[in-house]
Amino acid sequence: MAKNQQDILIEVRRKSSLRKRIVKSKTSYLMMAPYLILFFFFTVLPILVSIILSFTYFNMLEAPTFIGWANYTKLFLEDNIFLIALKNTLLFAIITGPASYLLCLLFAWIINEFHGKLRAFLTLVFYAPSICGQAYLIWNLIFTGDRYGILNGFLMNWGVINEAKIWMKDAKYILPFLIVVQLWLSLGTGFLAFIAGLQTVDRTLYEAAAVDGVKNRWQELWHVTLPAMKPQLMFGAVMQITQSFAIADVSIQLAGNPSVNYAGTTIVTHLLDYGTYRFEMGYASAIASVLFLLMVGTNKLVQRLLRRVGE
Repeated sequence: MAKNQQDILIEVRRKSSLRKRIVKSKTSYLMMAPYLILFFFFTVLPILVSIILSFTYFNMLEAPTFIGWANYTKLFLEDNIFLIALKNTLLFAIITGPASYLLCLLFAWIINEFHGKLRAFLTLVFYAPSICGQAYLIWNLIFTGDRYGILNGFLMNWGVINEAKIWMKDAKYILPFLIVVQLWLSLGTGFLAFIAGLQTVDRTLYEAAAVDGVKNRWQELWHVTLPAMKPQLMFGAVMQITQSFAIADVSIQLAGNPSVNYAGTTIVTHLLDYGTYRFEMGYASAIASVLFLLMVGTNKLVQRLLRRVGE
């Protein structure tokens, strides 16, 4: 009985302490309120609604009807296109995720060695493709399926091929080419975060590391630079994971939707098919929920690995 009273007393004190901290920091909470409200209504709430709708049949004309696990059963046991999309998405994530993350870090590390306007110029050059609205136009010109296409013209001039190939209508070429384009577009927000993180590393840490026996730049990178910019590494990982799992535009713009033999279909293009064209919102919500779980699970795994950096 005395133990229960002691537990109750501890809980009361904890709540009282929490209340005092909130009152003391009320200005900070008020400043955070606009973001938290927007985040709740435009991120948290849609995710919760999507998970709920994934257990229903909902065509946007009638009220949602609860059907239990039927959407998920159909998704994994009957929808062969989804399985192709899942395979393609995992390939994209496994190849472009780590590769683009390492490229972002490598280029940021190299560019950080320059100074002034040259560093700003190089940062713009590497970042520009990710925000260029005409990026797909450039790659469409490269992959044009006649002799005027840049790739066809180059290969024919060098005698590699004898006639023009319609690259994006051949299933065996679609996925490799989409991976190349995605890597080209991947130096985005994560790249800028790494540039910012590298510039905030305390230079005295390198002097201390040299005294402790660090002899070369690679050892500096592993034992000093990366541990000092773990927040940026975490942020970059989240951005690259989201980008690699949410690939859709590059496939739609270059290979079409649907692509030949669904060679370029991803989970997001499949989601757009059911949500935007067929209006089967319950089924689309099930696809979105699976994608959400994949992203969260991968993110947790990557964050656990990043915590070991520098050990």
